[in-house]
Amino acid sequence: MVRTLLVRGMLAGLAAAVLAWVFAYFVGEPALDGGISYEDMLAAAAGEAGDEPPVSRATQSTVGLLVALVIYGVAVGGIFALVYAGVYGRLGRLSARATAGVLALVGYVAVVLVPFLKYPSNPPASSADDTIGLRSGTFVLMVLLSVAAAVGAAFLARALVARLGTWNGVLASVVAYVVVVGIVGALLPTIAETPADFPAVVLYDFRMSTLGLHAILWGVLGLLFGALVDGGSRRARARSEVAVES
Repeated sequence: MVRTLLVRGMLAGLAAAVLAWVFAYFVGEPALDGGISYEDMLAAAAGEAGDEPPVSRATQSTVGLLVALVIYGVAVGGIFALVYAGVYGRLGRLSARATAGVLALVGYVAVVLVPFLKYPSNPPASSADDTIGLRSGTFVLMVLLSVAAAVGAAFLARALVARLGTWNGVLASVVAYVVVVGIVGALLPTIAETPADFPAVVLYDFRMSTLGLHAILWGVLGLLFGALVDGGSRRARARSEVAVES
């Protein structure tokens, strides 16, 4: 059963990654090119020649981007399936599709949106090279703490629903999650080093494309995985009914 779910999750993640790549290519890459253009402008103003990347931009924006997203999508899809196997049937009376949808929404908020609010993505030349270690470390820490808080909120919701009812219990757990990640975000260091003359439009477009890319990936993953699981359950029930009748 778990193996079947894992395969379905990875297939759903693969399909989601391909659709996310289409979005990233047409929406995200122009903003990325804007950051590279700003970087080249700074190098030209300093009388320096721009460094030639080991891989051409054409390859980076097509094959390279697709491969990276496929690896990410398949990995997320596999983890998504394992988490689904652990929570299905424990979220009240939610169906397979509804469970997958709720799990995708929670995953997007905890893994992408909340860490993004503290450490938004930046295009090239909008951050200092010597802080990449600090920025990467604090971002990963924010992701881990956000996911841990979401897991804790889920357990809290189960306990509170029995006492306060579904609506009040879920609402209280959401508030608890917001309070915890708010405290975590306030305690973690703020990194604000974008140059004052960096094009605001480029920065905005790049960050919105990042959110959009992940929204597509998580949304398609949840919807497609739910459809695959629901379809598999229907076929299994149909075979069982035929076997009983025969």
